[in-house]
Amino acid sequence: MFLGTRSTQPEYLDSPERTASELEQHYLWLNRINRLTRFERPFRIWIPRLLPEAVCSRLTLLDVGAGDGALGRCLTAWAKTRGWDWSFTDLDVSPTVCALNPSARSVLGSATSLPFADNQFDVVIANTMTHHLESEEAVAAHFREAARVARRRVLVCDMQRRLPFFLFLGATLWLVGAPREFRQDGLQSVRRGWRVSEWERLARAAGLPGARVWAEHGSRVLLTVDKDPDQIRQAR
Repeated sequence: MFLGTRSTQPEYLDSPERTASELEQHYLWLNRINRLTRFERPFRIWIPRLLPEAVCSRLTLLDVGAGDGALGRCLTAWAKTRGWDWSFTDLDVSPTVCALNPSARSVLGSATSLPFADNQFDVVIANTMTHHLESEEAVAAHFREAARVARRRVLVCDMQRRLPFFLFLGATLWLVGAPREFRQDGLQSVRRGWRVSEWERLARAAGLPGARVWAEHGSRVLLTVDKDPDQIRQAR
């Protein structure tokens, strides 16, 4: 069945051969599509639901696979409209991509071995990053590391591998005139996307049996981990 099995074929822009110019153009298009799809919505909706309002008023957050830092900038600006102070640290594995991020808190590092202390950030997030990891073992390590460095919550969001979303995204990218390589990578991202049962299994493999996984709007799959004392012990 089409999309029944997750693809492991790499995306064009994941190749180390891609130039700085290509990556810069990629992020210009990615930010345009992200604005159209309201990429920040899961985080501005769910973080205030998952944490008390008094806690939300001042948060330190780590964005894993942050790219050029657009998500952190968007959420910081949104938090300010509510009188909240959200401070982001952005991590990405690519030095070329890190160079595109104007933030002083842009850190080079791997999602599977985070260069931070236990419980260093209030909240750890990741958006449409997990499908780029090469293996299920790497995904489990990513979940485990996110839980390790989070003090209060983990919230991870990625693409759901479903045919209606695949067709919708393909049509959208064609209508807005996205370049061929970008369109191909967008559809490949869906092919590399996830199902709820897959993330539930990988969360258990990461030692996080209390993780909650759910799907939204036919396009997203989300995972959250509550860092209560018992959960902290399980994550180590």
